[in-house]
Amino acid sequence: MSPLDVQQLRDNTPGCQSGIVHFNHAGASLPSQASLDAIIDQLQREARDGPMEAGEHGAILAEKARRAAGQLLNAPTSSIAFASSGSAAWSMAFQALGPWQPGERILVGRHEWGANLASMQLAVQAGAQIEVIPCDETGAVCPSALASMIDANVKLIDLTWLPANGGLINPAEAIGAVARRHAIPYFIDAGQAVGQLPVDVQALHCDVLKSAGRKHLRGPRGTALLYVRPTFLQRLNPAQRDVFSAPWSAEGFDLRNDARRFETSEVSYALLAGLGNALQEVNRLGVERTWERVLRLSERIREALRQIPGVSLHDLGTHHSGLIAFNLAGWDAFELKRRLGLKRINIGANGVAYTPLDMRARDLMSIARISVSPLNTEQDIERLIGALRELRD
Repeated sequence: MSPLDVQQLRDNTPGCQSGIVHFNHAGASLPSQASLDAIIDQLQREARDGPMEAGEHGAILAEKARRAAGQLLNAPTSSIAFASSGSAAWSMAFQALGPWQPGERILVGRHEWGANLASMQLAVQAGAQIEVIPCDETGAVCPSALASMIDANVKLIDLTWLPANGGLINPAEAIGAVARRHAIPYFIDAGQAVGQLPVDVQALHCDVLKSAGRKHLRGPRGTALLYVRPTFLQRLNPAQRDVFSAPWSAEGFDLRNDARRFETSEVSYALLAGLGNALQEVNRLGVERTWERVLRLSERIREALRQIPGVSLHDLGTHHSGLIAFNLAGWDAFELKRRLGLKRINIGANGVAYTPLDMRARDLMSIARISVSPLNTEQDIERLIGALRELRD
């Protein structure tokens, strides 16, 4: 990306004009003015024409968003559903995979997202077991270790691709190859991946993939994507249904034959209008260009952090994402986040509950987290590093 490209992105993003340095894109990124305009325009239509009457236009915008999501993920449009959050999307798909039986096994990476583990407790209550796939010497989930765990009782392999508590990029494609070889359902939590790096669901061999709209996609809060492989769809029996997801026919109420069986008739078309615009912007910019800039900026930050006495980085793996987990000696991560916020610098902070298996394995109570976007600049980095040096001193 050229300096002009970056400046145009920033000029079109109100948050970049506020004087705040935003390094919390993994929590929620900054929307463009065009995304805000799309949301407001749909709300105004609803106020002017009537909310239900404006739904026809909203449905058109929702389908544009669905096509843009399919383009981004290399997926058929019919395989995309929308949800209110990434956790809600994942939980709906997981519950639809049941019912669970005693002795069935769920294999997860050590870095599994806490909300997914919470949803799995329904299976545990039915007698299923959650087992952790061993890591390799770098701390990433090990595909060969996974292969050695496979037996007839494994009902699901689940992977958090880019964990919330560090820069690890798990080998999602290699894990998918194991799952496909043994015909075992494979779910990917791609909440921190979609919009940050290229995502091709065909190459990943996944049956289900979810991502939030508010993170690297720069969409509004309250939106998420759910991909379901078309040939896997019939194995999923959603518990939540209405006349949209299971429309009436001569034989009764039948589930839709596309991913929209996970949607309902009640939806915020305004939010989907904003998400659709955000997805189109990602596609126009090119996620490969985004990924190249994120890698460059995040490595620049990591190098600078290594020069600050008392900073400890918590990266795992050999190749790192734009999520940078660290601690500063003498500082609680949440207090550090608060103090930087007073300096108008936004970062994130995670506790054990977000990634409990990995945090406990590494004896970490909390981590501070910097997450990078193409919106960030060298000047942003200088302000961040300068503020950390001041707090360290």
